[in-house]
Order: sequence, then structure tokens, then C-alpha cells
Amino acid sequence: MILFFLTSGLFLGWSLGANDASNAFGSAVGSKMVSFRKAAIIASIAVIIGAVAQGAGTSETLGKLGAVNAIGGSFTLALASAITIYMMTKFSLPVSTTQAIVGAIIGWNLFTGNKTDSAILSKIIATWVTGPLLGALFTIPLFMLVIKIKKAARIHLITFESFIRTGLIIVGGFAAYSLGANNIANVTGVFVPAFNLEDLNLGIFKLNSAQQLFLLGGMAIAVGIITYSKKVMETVGANIVELNSEAAMVVVLAQSLVLFIFSSSALSSFLTGIGLPPVPLVPVSSSQVIIGCVIGVGLYKGARNINFRLLG
Repeated sequence: MILFFLTSGLFLGWSLGANDASNAFGSAVGSKMVSFRKAAIIASIAVIIGAVAQGAGTSETLGKLGAVNAIGGSFTLALASAITIYMMTKFSLPVSTTQAIVGAIIGWNLFTGNKTDSAILSKIIATWVTGPLLGALFTIPLFMLVIKIKKAARIHLITFESFIRTGLIIVGGFAAYSLGANNIANVTGVFVPAFNLEDLNLGIFKLNSAQQLFLLGGMAIAVGIITYSKKVMETVGANIVELNSEAAMVVVLAQSLVLFIFSSSALSSFLTGIGLPPVPLVPVSSSQVIIGCVIGVGLYKGARNINFRLLG
């Protein structure tokens, strides 16, 4: 019965992988610097590691949004979100999995008469605005830095392209890790309060109940990446703004930094320790962040480069 109720979460994970993998490697694949096959393999491994190693913080925050402590409720929420994401993926649109699951939780709260935590909801909604803005703000200086290094280095164009290709693979892996760490809450976070699995001893390390759910969710995301993400990768990577190789690398790096910041418990604790406000550990819309990054490049090059029809 446990596996039956988890099917909707696994379907949601598959849908997230099919849709949101574009945010890790869409720019690289769209610019023809990295093959889809290589991108899919790297992203699949990295997203699983990120989900298991760093997925607890955002899942805890999402769990505070509403009281979904029944397995049937968790199943329904994940299924509603998965159908939404799947429909958008059919149209090759990079939609926000975070918004889909938040809407489903609010719908569940209305149906059951539970209270939606307005403070947590406000915190999450705020990231829908700050995420893309941070992405654009990170992208522009990083892009300027790469251009400056390119001019100062005076290396052969072919050598430079080889460095960029390697950079795309590294930052793409980092972006996939950050996607797993930040967005696994959208996939299996609603199941965490409803399940209490025994610790799984793998010899080198143990996985608690939540981490086992994160592992299954991460594997579902990986399957989605491998089987169905190519079309959305091409939409993000080539159509909103035409990206050259260095712009593609910067976009992926900026997006991964934003997601990592909003899922890093260590960074949040460090800021608290030195008397600064903590970083809100919330699932961020990776789709909105990556589009903010792409637009940052477009604004730097001149607004006429942006496909405003597709953006709309």
C-alpha cells in the first residue's frame, strides 16, 4: 500500500525531471555545447545526490504550510500537481513545480478546513519574485566577468570553447544537485509527515525515513530527465534569448547559486550566527529563476534580443 500511495509522488518526480531538468542543462543543450545524452546522465546522478544530502530544509518549510498528515491527502496533492506539470510539459513550457504543489496544499487546506500558514505562504511567494531577480542580478556581473577573462586570456577560440564546454558540464552538475536539494520538497515533501519508515542501513551511512523518500523522489526525477526532458531543454536553451556558449554557462551557474542559497541549512545557520537574518529555506521556482537568468543576459545584450512573445 505504501508504494501505491507513493505512485503519485513518483509521477510528480518524473514530471519535474521532464520539465525542470531544462533549468540545469537547457542552456548547454540549446547552445549545442553538450549533448542531450551526456547532460541527462550527469543531471540524473547529481539530482539524486542533492535530494538525499540536502533536501530536508525546504521540505520542513513546505510541511509547515498546511497540515497534510494523511497518506490519502499526500497522494491527492502529488497527483494534482503531477497532472498540472505533465500538461505543461506536453506544451514544452517550463512551468513552476513549486507553484503547483503550493496551490495543491492550499486546495487541500480549503477542502479539509485546515489553516494555511500565511507567514510561510508569504515567504514562499516572496521567492517567486526575488528568485528571478536574484538570477538576473547574479547573471549580469558573472557574464561581464567571463567576457573580461576571455579578452584578457587571449587564448585560441577553439581552446576557449573547450574550457566553456567543461565549465558547462561542471555547473550543470551543480545546478542539478541544487535542483534536487531545493525541489525534492515539491515531490515527496508532502509524504514526509505521513510516513515513518525504519532507518535503512547501507553500511557506510544510514538513511532516515525522510531521506528514503527523497531517494525515491530523486530517482523518479532522474527517470523524467532521461525519458522526456529534451523538448523543454530546447525551448529554454534556444528560443527565449539566443545564447552563445559563455552566456549558457553563466546562466546555469547563476541559477544553481540561487537554488543552492535557498536550500542551504549551513548558510542559513552561519548568517544567524553572525547576527544576520537567516536565508528562508523554501522551494524556489527553478523555472522562474532560470528564465530570470536568461533575461539577464538578454538585457545585457539589449532588450531587442528577448523573445517577448514566448516570455509572455
